[in-house]
Amino acid sequence: MPDEGRAIDLNADVGEATDTAGIAVERALLGLVTSAHIACGGHAGDEASMRDTVRAARDNGVRVGAHPSFPDLDGFGRRPMKMASRDLSSALASQIGALIDVATSLEATVQSIKPHGALYSEVSRGTAACDALLAVILELCGPEVSLVLPSGAPAVVMAQDAGVHVLREGFADRSYLRNGELVARQVAGSVYSDPTQAAIQALGLAVEGEVTTQDGVTLSLEVDTLCIHGDSPHAVAMAEAVLRALAEAGVAVRAPSTRRP
Repeated sequence: MPDEGRAIDLNADVGEATDTAGIAVERALLGLVTSAHIACGGHAGDEASMRDTVRAARDNGVRVGAHPSFPDLDGFGRRPMKMASRDLSSALASQIGALIDVATSLEATVQSIKPHGALYSEVSRGTAACDALLAVILELCGPEVSLVLPSGAPAVVMAQDAGVHVLREGFADRSYLRNGELVARQVAGSVYSDPTQAAIQALGLAVEGEVTTQDGVTLSLEVDTLCIHGDSPHAVAMAEAVLRALAEAGVAVRAPSTRRP
């Protein structure tokens, strides 16, 4: 049965589009979601797009987060990269620092950090990339800033042990493997286009704390935030379907409270 006291955050990855249609989709999402993670130059985005997207998020009352990646504009941050720890730390500090500067100039606050693409996968496994990102967060951000990580990932405990608050993420629009990771994008069925399918998965994660993998296994995943990708097929329709399903189940959708030290 639905838990009437349950609340969850709905986030989108934005600031990545360069064409008019893509930007329109992102702006529509910012009228629906409660948190936004904004590309900050590693895989997409520049100062102008960051400024426009932060302003749109702020004006919609949407919580602002940074979406750093490996420095890989050509590969959209989806290619694993081997980098010296010092070089990766420098790249991440540059990206996160740039968004903090833009947000501050617009009287907004960066409240979460969510790695993108291949970096998200590397960080979630607790590799050296995780150590690098945690060090940058501790250096640049206050204790009220959260790190968004996939529910159940080894990096969750690493971050908590380092004193970094974690928001556990689930995906409404992606298919899961039985180890809790996402099915690779090149595999058929890995990215959903059906709003009903996204709504069913979101409801299972938010209410039951469960998701069914691509091969039919049920995983238990406690989540604090659900993601709709801004570049997913029919992203706006999926976000609307997810919101309807959650509302019907009595699940409130709201941004996480700002964490205080």
